Amino acid sequence: MIAWILVGGRLIPTPLLGTLPRPDLVIAADGGARHAVLLGVTVDTWVGDFDSSGGVHISAPREVHPTAKNATDAELAVQAARSRGATELVILGAFGGRFDHALALALGAVRLTGEGLRVTLTSGDEWGWPLLPSSPLSLALPPGATLSVLALTELRALTLRGVRWPLTGADVPLGSGWTVSNEVQEERVTAELGAGLALLTLLPDTAEEPR
Repeated sequence: MIAWILVGGRLIPTPLLGTLPRPDLVIAADGGARHAVLLGVTVDTWVGDFDSSGGVHISAPREVHPTAKNATDAELAVQAARSRGATELVILGAFGGRFDHALALALGAVRLTGEGLRVTLTSGDEWGWPLLPSSPLSLALPPGATLSVLALTELRALTLRGVRWPLTGADVPLGSGWTVSNEVQEERVTAELGAGLALLTLLPDTAEEPR
């Protein structure tokens, strides 16, 4: 089951968004509900403490939480989606807002991938996918797009194919710029790790959609 999680960062109305697989479930996290109109979706559940949704008016059942809580509104939305059976999450509005929230989303996506979910992060003009040893990636991506592998830990045996500068069994230090700003050259990019945690990111420069 595919769930779209609408969160409060930037969401650019690019043609790329229009070819995402349609969701079985839509959960909005507080102010992320403002993206529903742009996306043309009906929100099934609206969760959060509602401190950032001023001026947003949608008709959806609310799950109201206190401001003093042990999870972000985005985490509460993910919990709501998982409790309803979601196995794939597309988090929209993931980039371009507060850095602390964007980083928490990215790290949380890595954790969720380790728990067996498929997770995509997007703001329309930026995309991200967690890369773990247990979850290699094979993605159809637009040639010419900028692709980076961000080393969230020390990486062992990184193999990357379909790009201008491929790698085979490379060891990459934590936070290294070595694997930043590569370029997609083939229609399919594959990435796998022997050990470590990473995030593969994409800056498309064509109207084609990663799928």
